[in-house]
Amino acid sequence: MVTGAEVASAAELLRGVVRRTPLENSRALADRVGGPVLLKCENLQRTGSFKIRGAYTRIARLTDAERARGVVAASAGNHAQGVALAARELGAEATVFMPDTAPLPKLAATRGYGATVRLGGLSLVEPLLSAAAFAEETGSVFIHPFDHPDVVAGQGTVGLEVLEQCPDVATVVVCTGGGGLVSGVAAAVKDARPGVRVVAVQAEGAAAFPGSLARGRPVALESMSTMADGIAVAAPTDLTLAHVAGLVDEVRTVTEEDLSRALLFCLERAKLVVEPAGVAAVAAVLADPGAFPAPVVAIVSGGNIDPVLMLKVVQHGMAAAGRYLSLRVSVPDRPGSLAGLLQACAAVSANVLSIEHQRTTTRLAVGEVEVAAVLETQGPDHAADVVAALARAGYAPTAD
Repeated sequence: MVTGAEVASAAELLRGVVRRTPLENSRALADRVGGPVLLKCENLQRTGSFKIRGAYTRIARLTDAERARGVVAASAGNHAQGVALAARELGAEATVFMPDTAPLPKLAATRGYGATVRLGGLSLVEPLLSAAAFAEETGSVFIHPFDHPDVVAGQGTVGLEVLEQCPDVATVVVCTGGGGLVSGVAAAVKDARPGVRVVAVQAEGAAAFPGSLARGRPVALESMSTMADGIAVAAPTDLTLAHVAGLVDEVRTVTEEDLSRALLFCLERAKLVVEPAGVAAVAAVLADPGAFPAPVVAIVSGGNIDPVLMLKVVQHGMAAAGRYLSLRVSVPDRPGSLAGLLQACAAVSANVLSIEHQRTTTRLAVGEVEVAAVLETQGPDHAADVVAALARAGYAPTAD
C-alpha cells in the first residue's frame, strides 16, 4: 500500500514539473448538491491529463542504466502522452504502442513529445501485449499506466493539492478506470483526513471494480462498451484493488447518458473542455447530487477529446438533457399540411433541425403522410409544452 509519506515525496519530485491545477467553484453544481462543489481541473495539466504525474515519478526513479535502455508503454492516449513528455524531460527514449482506434489528436501529441508510436489492434489488449514483448526483446523498462507504487504515488499528488486548496473538503469524487488515480488520491487523503469520503466513479459499460471487489480478486470483464475510452480498463490489478478495497468508501457507476450530459454541462456551465473519461466524477454528482456531502471536489481528470467525438457527444448530451425532441406526426397528404405543422412548431418556439416525409409505412392510412421531425427545445419542460401544443392543434405526435 502506498503511504501518505510516499505521495508527499512524489510531490517534492514533481515540484516545477507539473502544474498545480486550479480548483474552480461550480455554482450550478452547488445549487444541486446544497453546498460547495469544486472542480479540480486536471484537464488543464501538462499533456491534458493527470497522467504526467505518475509517469514522471516512475521514470525519474529508474536508475541511470535503466533509463538508458529506454522506456515503453501501451496506451489509448493520455498515458502515452504522459510517458512521452516525462521521458523527454528525463532524457530517455520512449516507445509507445497504441491501438489503431486511438484518436488522432492523441497520436499527434504523443509523437510531438518525441515518442516513437507503433499502432496495432482495436483495443488496448494488443498494444499491451506488444509493449510487453518489446520490453522483453530490447530491455526497455515497461511503464504500466497504474500497476506500480511510484505511479500511484505520483497520481496521488492530485489528492494532496485538493487538501491544500480545499481544507474543509468532505467528499472527493474520482474518475476511475484501472484505479491508479483513485488509489493515489485515497492514499493521500485518508492519511491526512481519514473522515473525508473518497468515491470512485466508473463507466457503467466498463466497471471492473464492483465484480472484483465482490470476489476479492481482480476479475476481468468479458467485454466493455463506453465512449469513455480513457477509463475502459478490463480489470484492476492486485495493487489498485487493495487500495480501493481498503481506502475508498464507495464505487459508483454512470451511464453513457450521464457522461454525455456531464460533458455538455462542463462546456456550457464551467467553460471546460473535458473528455468523456475525464467527466465521470461530474457525471456522478449530476446524476445523484444528494449522495455527496459537501464541500465536494470532483476531479476532472482529462481534456484530450477528439473534435469529431466531441461533436457526437455534445449531440448525445443535448438529447439526454431534453434539448432535442424527435417526433413522428401523421398529416393529410395534401399541399399546406407540412406548412401547418411547421407553423405550429414555430408558435411554441421549437426550432426545426431536420424533417423527413414517409409515405410507405403500414402505420399510415390512405391519403396520409408521416412526418419525422427533430426539434431543438429549451429543455424537458419546453419539450413537454411543444408536444402539448401540437396535440391542442389537432396533431397526434409520438416520440421517436
